[in-house]
This record gives sequence, C-alpha cells and structure tokens, in this order.
Amino acid sequence: MTLQAEFKQYAENVKKVKTRPTDQELLDLYGLYKQAVVGDINIDKPGIMDMKGKAKWEAWNSRKGMSNEDAMNAYISLAKDAIGKYGM
Repeated sequence: MTLQAEFKQYAENVKKVKTRPTDQELLDLYGLYKQAVVGDINIDKPGIMDMKGKAKWEAWNSRKGMSNEDAMNAYISLAKDAIGKYGM
C-alpha cells in the first residue's frame, strides 16, 4: 500500500472511532491533515472572536515547513493511536 493510500484509509477510519477524541487530539490530526494535503498554511489568521477557527489555524501553522510525507506519516501514527485508544 502506498503512503497516500494508507493516509487516505486512516483519514476515513479515524472518523469512525466510537468515542470522540480530545480537542487537542482533533487539532493535532487537523493540523497534520492540512499540512499533508495542502502544504504550508495559506490563509489569514482568523479574528480574536473566532476561537475555533483560530485554534485550527494555529494547529495547522505549527506544522509549517513539514514535508507532505512527514505530515502523512505523523498523521497515520496519530490516527493509529486514536483508533487504538477509542476503538472503531
């Protein structure tokens, strides 16, 4: 299985966990997913009133400079942990 195929499979599987992961786990997954798919952040930071948008922006921005392959590998590792921890 190629890295991209494995990444896509885990991206689908992690959505099916029985229990919702913590907010921090979700933000980590989001930041890695966006870095793997889009690359470095390419949007402006949301305003101070948009707490959720700001948290997501910061999670993605924290991955700036990480290669797509590294982001995919880190995402797969984190997704495996979440699936193991919360079940599917």
